[in-house]
Amino acid sequence: MLQRNTLIPTEVVDAPKEALAGEEAWKVLAAAKEILVAKGKTYQVFDPRTDSKETILAQALGRTGNLRAPALRVDDRLFVGFSDSLYAQFAG
Repeated sequence: MLQRNTLIPTEVVDAPKEALAGEEAWKVLAAAKEILVAKGKTYQVFDPRTDSKETILAQALGRTGNLRAPALRVDDRLFVGFSDSLYAQFAG
């Protein structure tokens, strides 16, 4: 699916073994210029410079408090959660 949509990850991390939570997750999120959080067939777009940290974390973290998977960085965008249509829409 990623290759079909020309989204090639430069780093692959096993989320259960290297989970990101709290401030570690926020550092990853805050480093992006745009955060796209997918849930089902919908998604929300956040800007960590203007949207509140609490709002972004509430959407980007799962029930366990860890960053939802998959999380993909593509240039200055961070995609969190799965949505094939979202990836297809933003694929370069």
